[in-house]
Amino acid sequence: MARVTTKHVCQACGASFAKWIGRCTECGAWNTVSEEVVRDKPKGAVASARAIPLSGVAADEFARVPTGIGELDRILGGGVVLGGVTLVGGDPGIGKSTLLLQALAGLASRKLKCLYVSGEESAGQTAARARRLGANEDDALLLLADTQLESVEAAIEEHAPRALVVDSVQTIRCAGLESAAGTVSQLREVTSRIIEQAKKNSIATLLVGHVTKDGVLAGPKVLEHLVDTVLSFEGERTHSLRTLRAQKNRFGSATEVGVFEMRAEGLREVPNPSAMFLAERPRGAPGSVIAATAEGARALLVEVQALVGTNLLPSPRRTANGIDNARLAMLITVLERRAGVAIGGYDVFMNVAGGVRVDEPAIDLPAALALASSWRGKPIRDDVVAFGEIGLAGEVRNASRARARLAEAAAMGFRRAILPRVERTEVPENIEVTMVRTLAEALEVAF
Repeated sequence: MARVTTKHVCQACGASFAKWIGRCTECGAWNTVSEEVVRDKPKGAVASARAIPLSGVAADEFARVPTGIGELDRILGGGVVLGGVTLVGGDPGIGKSTLLLQALAGLASRKLKCLYVSGEESAGQTAARARRLGANEDDALLLLADTQLESVEAAIEEHAPRALVVDSVQTIRCAGLESAAGTVSQLREVTSRIIEQAKKNSIATLLVGHVTKDGVLAGPKVLEHLVDTVLSFEGERTHSLRTLRAQKNRFGSATEVGVFEMRAEGLREVPNPSAMFLAERPRGAPGSVIAATAEGARALLVEVQALVGTNLLPSPRRTANGIDNARLAMLITVLERRAGVAIGGYDVFMNVAGGVRVDEPAIDLPAALALASSWRGKPIRDDVVAFGEIGLAGEVRNASRARARLAEAAAMGFRRAILPRVERTEVPENIEVTMVRTLAEALEVAF
């Protein structure tokens, strides 16, 4: 018989303690430790497995099914994998439920039986959304509005779906545990049993996960290790654009990104995001520079905007949207010490237009050019695109996928490019390339 004990478990990282403490010693979070009832499993015999030569093991062939949403299928590596488990995280209201309901509708249109488990909305609310998306016309799409894990398992046994969405995994509760839904013990048990069902019955499973105020998936990190794929749905709620990024993918590339536009009828794919990001770009404005970024196999053009103004407070302000604040502070210092652009005492604001976030270091050069342009009050030519990483010595370092960036810039009508010195780069015929070694040299070329 299982022994019942109590533990104090941190709801942020999963660390357990013998008694309650105000601050978790593992992750440093305050007021996240709560008491949970734990039933230890009875000990039994442990079966041993034999090691065999790797050369004698046959590689698995993954069966993929396209969802009909091109951007999602590309990120997943060609479609959902039968038996694969995907965890999708994102801020509340960003469109996770809409995206996955559209994906299930696409799979149902291919005559695959699908099950949508709604733990946050009633059946009527989910049906209303499905009707708005045009996803309630197929009898192959089933709906279960329940928060009990046992009900979900019973529905899987009864209907044998080939695709499953659980929205969200934090709302599902196992009756065998006395803790509340969303706690560490519940998340571990619920996720493990859903994954077991997915592997045993070859069900393509997508789990919706809540995120914390810091933008990371809530719950213990072990959840991300248990699943096969982790996707992050990002975007500003005030903007219509959404980006879907792969953070982990056992069945494909983990560097892909997809772009969607939120509309009244649901999410729409954006096949040419560069054109949308640059649609409202001002012409001849100081502080505006086009950056060529690369996300996985795709090159994107985004507008980097900078504004340098007089400081009216004891300390200058540094505000960045779309890039890291620490990187902005570094660029300001490098500009001042290595290129003579003395903006350290000014207020500095930087923005990547369209609500896009760029994490790669190749954004450094266009961001520095935008800062210098705003400080000097001189615009950079409208047909110029730039990319490259900047080091602390003021050097401009190489960036990957230079050819793809230049090809995207040429296709969008840009005629000049400022980039690091690279070797063996095939340059499109209709774009003029200027390679620079230092930030000071790049500023001289740009102006």
